[in-house]
Amino acid sequence: MPKQSRNSTRHSGVFFVELDSGDQTFFIRYKKDRKLIEERAGRKSQGWTAAKANRLRTERLAGKSESNVEKRAREKVRKESAENRWTFQKIFDEYLASRPDLKGRANDVRRFKRYLGKSFAHKTPEEVTHFDINKLQQGLRKNKLKPATIRNILEILNRIANFAAKRDLCAGISFVVEMPKVNNIKTEDLTPNELNRLFNVLDEEQDIQASNLIRLALYTGMRRGELFSLKWSDVNFIRKTISIREPKGGIDETIPLNKLAEKVLSRHPNTGSDFVFPGQGGMQRKKTPLSLRRIKKKAELPEDFRMLHGLRHVYASHLASSGKVDLYTLQKLLTHKSPLMTQRYAHLRNEALMEASNVISEIIKPETEIIELDGHKTRKGV
Repeated sequence: MPKQSRNSTRHSGVFFVELDSGDQTFFIRYKKDRKLIEERAGRKSQGWTAAKANRLRTERLAGKSESNVEKRAREKVRKESAENRWTFQKIFDEYLASRPDLKGRANDVRRFKRYLGKSFAHKTPEEVTHFDINKLQQGLRKNKLKPATIRNILEILNRIANFAAKRDLCAGISFVVEMPKVNNIKTEDLTPNELNRLFNVLDEEQDIQASNLIRLALYTGMRRGELFSLKWSDVNFIRKTISIREPKGGIDETIPLNKLAEKVLSRHPNTGSDFVFPGQGGMQRKKTPLSLRRIKKKAELPEDFRMLHGLRHVYASHLASSGKVDLYTLQKLLTHKSPLMTQRYAHLRNEALMEASNVISEIIKPETEIIELDGHKTRKGV
């Protein structure tokens, strides 16, 4: 701005400039933090006067208001601080990016957005307190969520915080999450009628991959991940075995290729992939086929029945309740690492033994039945 265009006023640090239109623009000038600041106040046509501009200058010097320069500087610092601030939302995004093949990814994203986002998305792990955690748990219980669902939500929070701590994305974690007790021993089973309905639906199913996946799960008791990773090279039709590969470098397991499983696999189409039930592009399957939901609904199976995991329980329950398979053998068939895992089926085995034991009462009942004749007790048939 040319100096000759400046016009002083009776207020120190306040001057104005004459415009070609005849209007006047007032400016203020002052020092703050050893910096000389020159700021436009406003035009006369907008209601500005030298006195009004002087009051603005007084406010600036007293720190009661900020200049545009100061506002821009503060906003710049705020943005830089926000970029370097690792909130739960930012950490969660980083966590997901580091694990593209995360199991249950869609459920984690949905639960975070629905239950955690509002209260935790903009907070850092250091800012979360025990009060925040307690408030979250109370809210989840108020929504009448199942303990298992609440546990899943809290585990997401824990995973994010632990991920941040391991990656040095936070100074520390100041909270502890107490997980609700959940009875994980859920032994699912299907009634004979439900099994019949399922087989009828499978017989009519056009998706052979889905129907055979279900049949093999029921006939072998294999886990979901084991079925998805099963390769043709793991199936030995000569020795009648199925090799179950341990993905984490542990000990591989081998289970029998029984007649029903052999029948399914011998007729199952080979698509040219290494995998028996390949996913997209012939690679290992990552997700359960959507057709399983349709099959489950069509067969009118219980709402909470988990198709593949539940069929593993059906397999185990039927073997245990047959009375022909001991728990040690069942443990080997299910490839349980510990006999304690197989113990959940012990009551079925005991019920089968009791039922078998009661057969004797049907056999000897005519010989031991006591009847009364002429006031004297005697045994029938004696």
